[in-house]
Amino acid sequence: MDFKDKIRVISDFPQPGVRFKDITTLLKDGPAFRAAIDQMAEKIEDKQVDLIVGPEARGFVVGTPLAYALGVGFIPVRKTGKLPAETVEAGYNLEYGKDRLAIHRDAIQPGQRVLIVDDLLATGGTIQATLNLVNQLQADVVGAAFIIELTYLQGREKLPADLDVFTLVQY
Repeated sequence: MDFKDKIRVISDFPQPGVRFKDITTLLKDGPAFRAAIDQMAEKIEDKQVDLIVGPEARGFVVGTPLAYALGVGFIPVRKTGKLPAETVEAGYNLEYGKDRLAIHRDAIQPGQRVLIVDDLLATGGTIQATLNLVNQLQADVVGAAFIIELTYLQGREKLPADLDVFTLVQY
C-alpha cells in the first residue's frame, strides 16, 4: 500500500511555506491504519523489543497499537509536569522554540530492549530528547520507527549513526 495516498498535505500550516503532513486521514481509514501498524510490526519484529516508548501526542497514537501488535508494553513520554510519579527530564529544541520532556523514572529497567516510535521524524529534536531519557534509564535502544520521515530536514543525520531507523513514507 502506498501510504502517501492516505496522508493529506496542507500548505502553509502552521506558517507560510510549511507543507504539513496530516496523518489524521490515514488514522481514520481503518484498513490503511491497520496496514501501517502491521507493516511497522513486520519491519521490527526481529528486534526482540521489550517496550515501545512514544512521545506525546502522536507517538501515543502510533506507539500503542504497535505495542499491542507486538504484545509488549508502552511507555509514554510527556511534557514536563504531566506525569504523576518521579521523573527524569530532557530539554530539546523545536522548530519554533524549546521544550522539555519527561518519563517516569521507574518506567524502564536497565537493559530492557526499547523501540522509540513517533508519527514523524523531522528535525530530530523530539527523538533526540526521547533517546536521552531512555539512555538515562540505561535501556538498550534497538531502533526508532516512524510513519513519515521528512528527509529534507535531515533529522536522521542528527541521530546516533548506529541507531536503526525505520520509516514507512519519506518526503
